[in-house]
Amino acid sequence: MPGEAPPRTPDRSTQQSRPEPRGRVRDFVAGLLAPLPVKNCWTIAEHAGDDGPGGMQDLIGRASWNDAAVRADVRDFVTARLGHPDGILVVDETGDLKKGLHTVGVQRQYSGTAGKIENCQLAVHLSYATPLGHTLLDVALYLPKSWTEDPARRAEAGVPDTVAFATKPQLARRLIATAVAGGLPCRWVAGDEAYGGDPQLAAALRGHRLGYVLAVACSHRVPTGLGVARADQIAAGLPRTAWQRLSAGTGAKGFRYYDWAFIALPLAEDTHGGHHWMLIRRNRATGELAFYRCWSPEPVALHHLVTVAGRRWSIEESFQATKTGLGLDQHQHRRWRAWHRWTTLVIAAHAFLAAATTVSTESPDGLIAITVNELRRLFYALVIDPVRRDADVIAWSIYRRRHQDQASASHYARQALTEP
Repeated sequence: MPGEAPPRTPDRSTQQSRPEPRGRVRDFVAGLLAPLPVKNCWTIAEHAGDDGPGGMQDLIGRASWNDAAVRADVRDFVTARLGHPDGILVVDETGDLKKGLHTVGVQRQYSGTAGKIENCQLAVHLSYATPLGHTLLDVALYLPKSWTEDPARRAEAGVPDTVAFATKPQLARRLIATAVAGGLPCRWVAGDEAYGGDPQLAAALRGHRLGYVLAVACSHRVPTGLGVARADQIAAGLPRTAWQRLSAGTGAKGFRYYDWAFIALPLAEDTHGGHHWMLIRRNRATGELAFYRCWSPEPVALHHLVTVAGRRWSIEESFQATKTGLGLDQHQHRRWRAWHRWTTLVIAAHAFLAAATTVSTESPDGLIAITVNELRRLFYALVIDPVRRDADVIAWSIYRRRHQDQASASHYARQALTEP
């Protein structure tokens, strides 16, 4: 495949002290920031002026570096540039549609990105949102049981022996615990129904003393003074005066106003203390309801919970920015290590852009604040756009045609063994 070379054992004694990987990372991230029509090791190497894709393939598949340590560095960078005591951690998964059976983690499964069951990979992402900005922060690839229970597939994809099956909420718990242990300042966690329906995740967040606003299903049951009731039953019994019109944040077309109600749940006590609520959102046009279980170590006003609920959508903006502008889902890598390295460098590029937008906090009249997408365009055009030599363009044309000729000859030779 153009994006990946066959694995071999790295020479750790030389690679750990060599400067080449650092230079390659710089050129790789510059390629991610570039407006390339497709991003893979071939196109990024050509953009960097390399004489072939081998160096970028080595960086992603074979060079000796630790992607988890790089994400820890990204977390420290984000803490320094975007850190805020009221920071919000947002968890969500995104899917990458794939063909075939050999890409690590792929199987037919529901993808929220596609809105249906597809052949895809799923990954749980953790993002960080503060008044200064928001960015992707960490990631965990979801490995279905069809993979964890198949030693041959694991070995072929290079899945470490230590990796066992974990649900998406379990992966989210690990990502959050890592962020907290790393000193990231945060106060809240937000997530959709896949995470709000997991009581162990909620208990873990209370153990970290992190407040949460987690979406739950309409059938979610909570303890009330009249017994256990479904969330939709509680909503149906609320008087008109229980609802307040509040904005969940600003959008491209104005404030995102909804009707909101919240009900204290004093009977939902646990060993962590704190305060429990049921938060209900009603669409002002359609009447559609959404439900959230909330907790905080201290009492908070309704508008605080609404703000956290509204910030959950920031991760969708990050997914869109990294997929359309940074090639998050354009990788052509089948193996565990290569997938994590590609995704880590995309996260690093996105964190850089998110932090850079905070350098100037004021915009002239008539201009919106600079966005991640706009900054990516400006940074490429003004800072990293290389001066292309005619010889580079011709050399890459020759390289591609030679590779295609070798592939064609191989296909014909293989066919000649079975066809008359």
